[in-house]
Amino acid sequence: MNFGYFDDISREYVITTPETPSPWINYLGNKDFFSLISNTAGGYAFFKDPRLRRITRYRYNDIPVDNNGRYFYLNDGEYVWSVGWKPVKEKLEKYECRHGLGYTRINAEKNEVQSSLTVFVPLGHNCEVQHLKLKNTGDTVKTITLHSYVEWALWDALDDMTNFQRNLSTGEVEVKDSVIFHKTEYRERRNHYAYFSVNEDIDGFDTDRDSFLGVYNGVEMPDMVKNGTSGNSIAHGWHPIASHMLKITLMPNECKDLIFVLGYAENPTDDKFEEHQVLNKTQANETIKAFLTKTQVEEALIHLKQHWEKLLSNFTIKSNDEKMDRMVNIWNAYQCMTTFHFSRSASYYESGIGRGMGFRDSNQDIIGIVHMIPEKARERILDLAATQLEDGGAYHQYQPLTKKGNNDIGGNFNDDPLWLILSVSSYIKETNDWSILNENVPFNNDPENSASLFEHLKRSFNHVLDNLGPHGLPLIGRADWNDCLNLNCYSNTPGESFQTTQHITESNAESVFIAAMFVLYGKEYVNICRQLNKIP
Repeated sequence: MNFGYFDDISREYVITTPETPSPWINYLGNKDFFSLISNTAGGYAFFKDPRLRRITRYRYNDIPVDNNGRYFYLNDGEYVWSVGWKPVKEKLEKYECRHGLGYTRINAEKNEVQSSLTVFVPLGHNCEVQHLKLKNTGDTVKTITLHSYVEWALWDALDDMTNFQRNLSTGEVEVKDSVIFHKTEYRERRNHYAYFSVNEDIDGFDTDRDSFLGVYNGVEMPDMVKNGTSGNSIAHGWHPIASHMLKITLMPNECKDLIFVLGYAENPTDDKFEEHQVLNKTQANETIKAFLTKTQVEEALIHLKQHWEKLLSNFTIKSNDEKMDRMVNIWNAYQCMTTFHFSRSASYYESGIGRGMGFRDSNQDIIGIVHMIPEKARERILDLAATQLEDGGAYHQYQPLTKKGNNDIGGNFNDDPLWLILSVSSYIKETNDWSILNENVPFNNDPENSASLFEHLKRSFNHVLDNLGPHGLPLIGRADWNDCLNLNCYSNTPGESFQTTQHITESNAESVFIAAMFVLYGKEYVNICRQLNKIP
């Protein structure tokens, strides 16, 4: 390969140039807090829901690509450069990015200064840890001005990109010691806030984007970075950011460890403030204290690696093909865990503002992870079944924050219900947990209208039989296993697809694919029925 290689011993993919054909990204996170990071430190973070709890801002379909991330600028008086190459794009003397299991490490060197940035989401904490190591490899003293940089999203990612007449008036921050807090709408309607900290006393900060960058600048060369200073700006509306400035002196061969924490916290409604309009910072402070030292960070990274080793140990192969072993034992399993958590809801090409978690997608994803995290598979099955409609149909998507069906998309995707049968049968085969069929699950998240999971499967099965066309084949509905197969057979309107709009009266399209799925998953359903005597 021209751009990198697999390191099987370290279970990492190593990228050897920042100028890859497109951003090569890693997905970080295990439960509620998630991040995307590219090989040049681009990307963003969110809590549970990439639309409704977007923490940092990212620009899709932008020029140049991959704009915004967790950026670190170094100004040594002779050169200005970035630890991840972008956004400054100053030529580096050495560069290497290692995408590992749940973490990414970017190593770079310029003008006798080595940098190493390790980014990961630790277990049990709603934050992203950014461990930056700097070392002077020369024989003279180095004086460096370091600026950190993240840009806050105003929580709802769709509203953040569209509702400017309101959003440009709402941005709000607090600064306390070395922590910058983002609290837009916290006073009025929210119980959550974000923060960005560093484990050193700072020499300055900025929270207003225009003050930091300069009104007509991009992120490639901010005014404050170029001038080696900070404005101590406090954002009132416009575009809030978080930037720390630190003056660092490195003696020859001296190393410096800086630990930045990008985090999310929630407070009870009646305990939002520690005094008038001042954030209750207890949760943030507890998380920050957990990552104040190099030792704490290294221990957390070890725990994360052990977590992945345990997951991957549940199923391994040893063949005569190292490529097969590599993919089955490491990367396919890692990818399956990623799709389970994200379900195509957010990526560098899916903005995370319209999809939510797919009903079809999530049922499919369960098959790839049930042997690693069966308890999470069980929880996801019940969440999905709870969005099913009383007639056996289902919402096509649900929002992970609320776990309710996505009304923006709705239902009538006629293949969706059958996938529930597949995921449940896969779960039972793996776990022998027949009790799941007895679980009482609501329809359309209505606790007043519920039935056993087995009844949900019956209605999934019968939903196909209840929606047949004139040839006895299942009706397509709004999709047929392929949302992008745009059939315009009943519309002369440009851009209108038969498969993504409601049907015109008395128009029918039938599906051989759904019929085949019905036969395949019907067998799974029949097998479950035959085994009902095994249910406790």
